[in-house]
Amino acid sequence: MDRTETLVPAPAEPEPPTAARPDEHSPPTRRSPAWARPALAILLLATGLLYLWGLDASGWANSFYAAAVQAGSVSWKAFLYGSSDAANSITVDKTPASLWLMALSVRVFGLNSWAMLVPQALCGVASVGVLHATVKRWYGPAAGLIAGAVLAVTPVATLMFRFNNPDALLVLLLVAGAYATVRALETASTRWIVLVGVLVGFGFLTKMLQAFLVVPVFAGVYLLAAPTGLWRRVRQLLLAGLAVVVSAGWWVALVELVPASARPYIGGSQGNSILELTLGYNGLGRITGEEVGSVGGGGARPGGGGGPFSGQNGVLRMFGGEIGGQVSWLLPAALILLVVGLLLAGRATRTDRTRAGLLLWGGWLLVTGLIFSFMSGIFHAYYTVALAPAIGALVGIGVTLLWRERRQASAVAAVAETSAGGSLPASADDVVGGTRWQRLRPLAATATLAGTLVVTVWWAWVLLGRSPDWYPWLRTTVLVAGLVGAVLLLLVTRLPRRVVPVVLGLGAAAALAGPVAYAVQTAATPHTGSIPSAGPSVAGGFGRGGFPGGRPPGGMEVPAGGQFPGGFPGGGQFPGGGQNGGGQNGGQLPGFPGGGRNGGPGATGGQGRSAGGGMGGLLDAREPSAALRELLQNDSADYTWVAATIGSNNASGYQLATGEPVMPIGGFNGSDPSPTLAQFQRYVADKKIHYFVGGGGFRANGGSSASQEIAAWVAETFTAQTVDGVTVYDLSAGAEAS
Repeated sequence: MDRTETLVPAPAEPEPPTAARPDEHSPPTRRSPAWARPALAILLLATGLLYLWGLDASGWANSFYAAAVQAGSVSWKAFLYGSSDAANSITVDKTPASLWLMALSVRVFGLNSWAMLVPQALCGVASVGVLHATVKRWYGPAAGLIAGAVLAVTPVATLMFRFNNPDALLVLLLVAGAYATVRALETASTRWIVLVGVLVGFGFLTKMLQAFLVVPVFAGVYLLAAPTGLWRRVRQLLLAGLAVVVSAGWWVALVELVPASARPYIGGSQGNSILELTLGYNGLGRITGEEVGSVGGGGARPGGGGGPFSGQNGVLRMFGGEIGGQVSWLLPAALILLVVGLLLAGRATRTDRTRAGLLLWGGWLLVTGLIFSFMSGIFHAYYTVALAPAIGALVGIGVTLLWRERRQASAVAAVAETSAGGSLPASADDVVGGTRWQRLRPLAATATLAGTLVVTVWWAWVLLGRSPDWYPWLRTTVLVAGLVGAVLLLLVTRLPRRVVPVVLGLGAAAALAGPVAYAVQTAATPHTGSIPSAGPSVAGGFGRGGFPGGRPPGGMEVPAGGQFPGGFPGGGQFPGGGQNGGGQNGGQLPGFPGGGRNGGPGATGGQGRSAGGGMGGLLDAREPSAALRELLQNDSADYTWVAATIGSNNASGYQLATGEPVMPIGGFNGSDPSPTLAQFQRYVADKKIHYFVGGGGFRANGGSSASQEIAAWVAETFTAQTVDGVTVYDLSAGAEAS
């Protein structure tokens, strides 16, 4: 069979084997069937409904990024750098492109949940549409619809396209990069391959080095399959690399060249350097686990993983515990179909599109998946949204290729048998190349489809079993429907033609029922905090709230949405009752530098008195009471920062409630040297900070102790007052003491 036949949508009736060969270097010209456009419209409308319905239920979602969006909506300097506060004390620990999108929306529509989250949802709808267009271009509308539907209902995709983390924009940019790669491969277009570099560069400005995981795949497939000479391919890839450097490097150069005194501190770094952040905390540190200033650092540990927010790594990480339910529903099917598709491509020509497309999406899945599986640093389940487009594409391509193989092989077998007069070949050579083998080919393709469906529904049965109390009937229904669908697939040649769509629909429904149910549950559940999770809570794994087994030790309950208010129950107590800074938590979690146990005054690990508080939290922010909000807003125009507190999430709750800048001492973990004690004392002396609010932050791995020093100095120098259980210090009243 001519392998180029797989590059265009299959006709209603298979062409005879002697049909003219299409030009493999031009896009398909056959008109799409009448159902293609309405089906795409339904897919996009359903995706929009899933991602937009009740979008405001999550409030500020991740308050860490919401505060930066608020800051960027009122200060262009904060917008440019991605500052946590409009007074530009420190940036978030990521590059700011995703914040730009949300901040522009907030500038237009005002600060509210809808204005912030709708751009994220639209990124999701666009990602589904672009993935559909990419797969459809070479493999037909059915493959594109399957790919888009799989991406749309992957639970972690539903979560992240309704959330304000950078992953939504990153997925859109990388899927657009894959589309540009496909266009470049068709005609060896310099313009398109340079556009790939630009899109990847803006991916870096969205989530730093994670965007580069697809670079070796895009470049390798282009180098292999572009229809032009080797040296021209090399020159084009060098131009694409230059495009990456320019599109990402302008912002990096700006940050590095502007004097530190004229810009905010680079959050997540210990030396106020974007290069350090890129290569360390957000780079190699995520691979090795040596993330200085992070609560998840410390290098690889026995049994895998690099810290309390990493989980156990290894080749089965994408299938285990909570992570499996986020993304792996169709991962076994994608891997099976990748292998089978490459076998079907066989010894095709270098420029064969069937193989090129499989290598493009298969490489994306394997490279990204393996790095996620074995990295020892901080790893959160929602990172796996980066795998969803590749899984969707491989399932769409693989199912379509096998179905076409079945139909085409059946037609070829019929022609061969007719030519042979209906008799069987006499020799072994004839058996291999003749009628009998042609008879087996459609059976083999159908059996592979049926077997893949069986594996898929079995895996869904396993995943649903991890939430045994959540709609227990669904587990059995999916398994039975899938097994019935697989049997009917094996008998499809003996069924009436009008029944075939029903059989295919039954198989698709069985395969997608599990992820659809998880996706709907995810959309119907509010999610807040820094480590959200899709679907219901699971037994085992790195579950809701980011703890092994799905719940923390000590029997504490994790609220719906996956986060403790203020990071842990009681606004600062560690799981198991460990004291702050005292090391009484088994060495698993470090202590709060500025807040005692349960938010009250407590031990600070020998640092002196603690500036206690009740609102401390690493993972989320709490809404301050009306009395505390009124206190912070009093005379706010007279101060650069209405308050300062340890940790970005702790500060974000006060900032979002008041609309005024709040200084997040020490950045996300409270472990960055921003500001130092001397700088903080100077701010107080200059009457730039009105209040210090106690609580929040961690003493992290190898990070700065400046936040602890500031908290101790405040407690020793100023008089505490308690407002609705929160410890507050009025710094203006005793500024002379500094």
